[in-house]
Amino acid sequence: MGTEAAHEYFKLAVAPRECATEPRVRWRHYRCIMLRPEFLRAKFESALSYSAYVATGTPDQRANWLRAHEAARLRPDQLALVKSFTRRMPVLVVSGTWCGDCVQQCPMLDRIAAANAALIDLRFLDRDQNQDLAEQITICGGLRVPTALFLNEDFEFVSLLGDRTLSRYRAIATRTLGPACPLPGAVVPAGEASATLGEWLSEFERVQLILRLSNKLRDRHGD
Repeated sequence: MGTEAAHEYFKLAVAPRECATEPRVRWRHYRCIMLRPEFLRAKFESALSYSAYVATGTPDQRANWLRAHEAARLRPDQLALVKSFTRRMPVLVVSGTWCGDCVQQCPMLDRIAAANAALIDLRFLDRDQNQDLAEQITICGGLRVPTALFLNEDFEFVSLLGDRTLSRYRAIATRTLGPACPLPGAVVPAGEASATLGEWLSEFERVQLILRLSNKLRDRHGD
């Protein structure tokens, strides 16, 4: 990377506000503004719990979500890991009740959150009814779901994961089935489901460690 290119990269990645008047970085600056804690807090407070969100689906959709939820289970060691978390972590998921990837993965998120409901606050928003947020978290230029936003207790952005974990992408790539979004209710092999759940859990753990080691939060909580 040459000197000029490196300078441009620094402006985009590190200092978007200082150079937001330049056309090439205005969009980056806009995204920075939109994902501020005040915006994310407002979105979070308007979001639904897992059960309330699933209830917005059609009868067929609700049945698909119920089957996936019954199939998603944490092992004892995974339950123990989640119960060991000590930092509050709001998790905001942009989803669609009609989406096969959401049907298969969002129940896993609920199982993880339920293992430590006192600290993991999981909420859901419909993508099509929240375009102002969905358009700020596009993946590869697309409005993909599910996309999970991991926040700290001040509703500051920490991490984002979507629309599929690595294991799910590998399995779909291997099958090479045409649709970008698998049919809701389609049977997922047990090994793929277990690996996908494990990868989501790894992201919850990674975020929890970020929060646990945060100097700001350690000073605040005296630990």
